[in-house]
Amino acid sequence: MYDTLDKKERAIAISVVKKGADRDKTKENLEELSFLAETAGAEVVEMIYQELVKPSKSTAIGKGKVAELKELIVEQNIDLIIFDDDLTPAQVRNLETELQIKVLDRSGIILDIFVERAQTNEAKTQVELAQLQYLMPRLTRMWTHLSKQYGGIGTKGPGETQIETDRRIIRNRIQLLKEKLDLISTQKEQQRKGRKSMPRFALVGYTNAGKSTLMKNITNENVYVEDKLFATLDTTVRIFDLPSGQEALLSDTVGFIKKLPTHLVASFRSTLAEASEADIILHVVDVSNPFFREHIDIVEKTLQSLNITDIPTILVCNKIDKLEDLDGLKLIEEEYKDCLFVAASKGLNVQTLLERMQEKYNENCKTTSLIIPYSESQRVSWLYKYCEIIERDDTDNGTEITLRVPVDQEEYFANHYKPFIQ
Repeated sequence: MYDTLDKKERAIAISVVKKGADRDKTKENLEELSFLAETAGAEVVEMIYQELVKPSKSTAIGKGKVAELKELIVEQNIDLIIFDDDLTPAQVRNLETELQIKVLDRSGIILDIFVERAQTNEAKTQVELAQLQYLMPRLTRMWTHLSKQYGGIGTKGPGETQIETDRRIIRNRIQLLKEKLDLISTQKEQQRKGRKSMPRFALVGYTNAGKSTLMKNITNENVYVEDKLFATLDTTVRIFDLPSGQEALLSDTVGFIKKLPTHLVASFRSTLAEASEADIILHVVDVSNPFFREHIDIVEKTLQSLNITDIPTILVCNKIDKLEDLDGLKLIEEEYKDCLFVAASKGLNVQTLLERMQEKYNENCKTTSLIIPYSESQRVSWLYKYCEIIERDDTDNGTEITLRVPVDQEEYFANHYKPFIQ
């Protein structure tokens, strides 16, 4: 939608709230919407909110506010109006008729960013699916000039209007994209099975919480980092070493955000599958944001909607270097037991986090001792590949090994190594 070579579109951000709503929260919502617009390539020159008992069915805002907007559009040379909540197709159509400029809602802006940021085939497929599901009910607005019956020679037939034809094409395309995502999901599941032997950790969190920066610190790998919303769309998986020396996998996932369209979350299920199959989840939160508690709640609810609820989690409180009052950390620690404070951009406490990750993973492992006769020495290599070796001693009777067995390998271990357990 936005061409970086052109001048930025000048926008007004609008929030419609119930009478008596928390003004600080409304302001934070508008600032986040402005950040979304900036990420998409627009410049928000005015932020407006209106308190109403309930939004207008025809235009979301009141008649007086529509008149005020008309004046602002001329005075400020505005190109775009962005609403913080989703609008109905009729509201968008009525507003564009009244204001004579483009009107978008939060979902439209998020989708625009996702289209721009999608790099891999999977992400592009997911975004296209979400986009079509968003556009389907809005076709009337987009194709009113084509919505009359065809007529004349060669057009007699079932009598579909153009809009009905478009809806059928989109429905077919949606079905095709869903099938394509199912295939991608199956292929990725096979890839994950191939990596099952390694401990797996997944980063989740509110968008711009610092997940990619933390991943860069933990893995020492070149990971794309940018101070913009949704810098990461495609799941990134990297190998790193736990303090024990054992190799592990860390995946970064798309950030969550309030009012994230449900069809968008559904489209990204295959990407978020990395989190659903992790041994440990690292929930990263920006504690320098005054609304971080709400962000924690949004992430937890989104994970619940994806049925990701029973995986051990470490709450990683990031960006403590941006806090003016460090005394507040004590209160946060009392409120969120076992949380860990880090400053990923400075590398502060990252080693402590690695040690906590090791401890958390060890809690899920069974520690045991074996004696493997030298005649069965080929079995030792499997142990090194799939378990964490704590101690090894080559004795006259064979190889004595103390190790930790991951939960997902316990059944195989019990079936094949039972005779050697001490």
